[in-house]
Amino acid sequence: MHPGRWILLAGLLGLGPAAGAPLFAGPEGSPPPAAHHWSFEAVRESPIPETRDSRWPLNSIDRFILARLEAEGLTPSPSATRAEWLRRVTLDLTGIPPQPSELDAFINSTDPAAEVRVVDRLLASPRYGERWAQHWLDVVRYADTHGFEVNTERPNAWPYRDYVIRAFSRDTPYGRFVREQLCGDLLGEDAATGFLVTASVLLPGQIGKDEPSIRLARQDSLDEIVVNTGQTFLGLSIGCARCHDHKFDPVSQREYYAMQAFFAGVEYGERDLHDPDSEARRAEAVRVADRIAALQRQITRHVPAARSETNRVCVNGRLNIERFQPVAARRVRFTIRETNSLEPCLDEIEVLDPEDRNVAAASEGTRATSSGDTVVPDRHELRHIHDGRYGNSRSWMSNEKGRGWIVLEFPKEHIVDRVLWGRDREGQFDDRLATDYRVEVAVDGGDWICVADSSDRTRFLAGTTPPDPFSIVAPEAAPTLRERRRLEATAKELDGGQRAFAGLFRAPDTTHMLRRGDPEQPGEEVQPGVPAVLGLCHVPGDANESARRTALAQWLTDPRNPLTGRVWVNRIWQGHFGAGLVPTPSDFGRNGVRPTHPELLDWLAGEFQRSGESTKHLHRLIVLSATYRQSSRGNPVALSRDAESRLLWRFPSRRMEAESLRDAMLSAAGNLNAAMYGPGFDLFDLRGGLSGFKPVESFPVSGLRRMVYAHKVRREPEAVFGAFDCPDAGQSTPRRRESTTPIQALNLFNSTFTAEQSAAFARRIRQEAGDDPTRQVRLAYRIALGREPAPGELADARDAVARLGAEPLCRALFNSSEFLFLP
Repeated sequence: MHPGRWILLAGLLGLGPAAGAPLFAGPEGSPPPAAHHWSFEAVRESPIPETRDSRWPLNSIDRFILARLEAEGLTPSPSATRAEWLRRVTLDLTGIPPQPSELDAFINSTDPAAEVRVVDRLLASPRYGERWAQHWLDVVRYADTHGFEVNTERPNAWPYRDYVIRAFSRDTPYGRFVREQLCGDLLGEDAATGFLVTASVLLPGQIGKDEPSIRLARQDSLDEIVVNTGQTFLGLSIGCARCHDHKFDPVSQREYYAMQAFFAGVEYGERDLHDPDSEARRAEAVRVADRIAALQRQITRHVPAARSETNRVCVNGRLNIERFQPVAARRVRFTIRETNSLEPCLDEIEVLDPEDRNVAAASEGTRATSSGDTVVPDRHELRHIHDGRYGNSRSWMSNEKGRGWIVLEFPKEHIVDRVLWGRDREGQFDDRLATDYRVEVAVDGGDWICVADSSDRTRFLAGTTPPDPFSIVAPEAAPTLRERRRLEATAKELDGGQRAFAGLFRAPDTTHMLRRGDPEQPGEEVQPGVPAVLGLCHVPGDANESARRTALAQWLTDPRNPLTGRVWVNRIWQGHFGAGLVPTPSDFGRNGVRPTHPELLDWLAGEFQRSGESTKHLHRLIVLSATYRQSSRGNPVALSRDAESRLLWRFPSRRMEAESLRDAMLSAAGNLNAAMYGPGFDLFDLRGGLSGFKPVESFPVSGLRRMVYAHKVRREPEAVFGAFDCPDAGQSTPRRRESTTPIQALNLFNSTFTAEQSAAFARRIRQEAGDDPTRQVRLAYRIALGREPAPGELADARDAVARLGAEPLCRALFNSSEFLFLP
């Protein structure tokens, strides 16, 4: 078997190293040198430590934490109240506060496993996947525009976002999750490879046409893939070695380009999504298109001949019918002498016999030749001139401005009486339209005979709308015409199935080391490979494109890889405590910060492997630990020793992320639209472009979905919640800042969004609590803060509600620190 195929097969089947997967051992079977840095060494699990206090720990995590606290002379904080823990864990796992009914059920429960049941319920909720997908999307810098100065819309990026949400919800084993994002096209998860192309990119029409500009843009796009892969999965800044050897980590410039070679056949772009729903829609679209074509051929019997002086019509960009007396033909030639602009483009040429059969179809054995082609793969090719599929994306374009010809040669002679042609049968384009043309036929060995000429038609006039050629059909064709129009409406709804901005794959380019990172200074050829400090990844030099990605995916997810598991469990830990055991989550190299609890980090990585790489298992361990259940209240002695709570002597409270804040407000107001998946809702009046984005202030119902479903414009912060350190997807955000600024308070108090949700919140409590101000205040506190108001709070708020109504109270609660922060 070809070695590249063996690597591909081994990777897809998830085979271990003994079965041919990449190896971590050196040439003699010994481990590679660790370069004297902790993260490059193999994961080593230490014994779970003994502690003096044997009653506080609830699981192994607690014993690691407590052992360090005891060594530092510190003690854990008391446990949070049941209400505080429920609010904390619900916000943490779902990003939405608990409902009063959930709070009552938990507080009043006598079930010793009540906490376990809560956690299982939250992890099974669809809201969990939406919440934790956002952490991942921050790291991979997901957005719905292309970025840079032009920042055009990336309309089909969202299938990748939806894939990530689904992967978290179904607890896809992390190794599988990684492999799908590198080679999901081979694993039945087409949208997953959107990971490869999440970064900013300049598309072909947005860069210079000179070769140096094209080469530089290509290098920049490949660099983004290498950077994304290195920092996301390995926690390494491999991209720093693009122009020279890495200044801190043992990654050479040659190894950078070896990593780049894995992606030498990856292009930024969108492709058809091959999920079951899209495939079914495409099959139905083909059936509908075939029926429309058949109906059109029937209707053309009832269209008057083009040469009739009483029925002269404009040239139509969508469809033109050249009807003539039946004539014998073996060949048909369509000659274009002039267009309304640029090189001519033809969607489909059909030649019909008196029985409405298209004898020019490729499926009939007809051969097409031309004067010359402008080829754009899978869009403009000669084969599309008679492939039976309509639309600009399947058309022929000449290589000469204003002219060109097509010859269709049948396998045998036919009697024909009509030629159907158009610029774009779907009616989207009318440029490049033939305005001066001739249709000729010929038999074997015979001369060309003209059967239709544009001199019999009124010239197309720019700015005019030509009539539908079927508007002059005879009355007996009306039922057929109505069916055609109905099916055309159906075809628009089907739209050919979903596409995804998930990368295009082709034969890989040869990769060279570039002196100083300059594409104009190529050096020696480089084969796919990984940094030697992390082991070996055997890939033959002639491995095809998919084999390269598969080999890298298998190497990344090999249990012996010292970084992949550590990096992931650290990200999950950070999601719960605000900071990872390694505070630099995407830099495990020498320039990063060492772990506060290295033994715990390695134990978690080992436990993660033993669980089958279940992310939900990690969540359960963490949120059910005594460490997580601690109160967030301060302790003067501990604060003087560990002000940032890095040793976890208390739960480190933190503000909700921007998305959770918006979602929590909608939930409290009773306005949260729970619709999942699909294209994002608009935050601005534009979905992409250079500048001038006007924020949407008052959202329709579709805009009240969770913020993870917003159409994210790269480098354009959301008008209200962008101030709360919401990433703009210009760069990876492995850990969000937590700033405090005046604009946050101004936005949250004065925005139209806050005003509308405060009013909706007030309506909700009036409906559920009635007109009694005391009941309204109590319910508002329980919904917004997850607790009953204190006596003083109740008295003050009751008087305010009685005088001013509930809306000011609701706005004040939305702006309170207690609402904004995890308890």
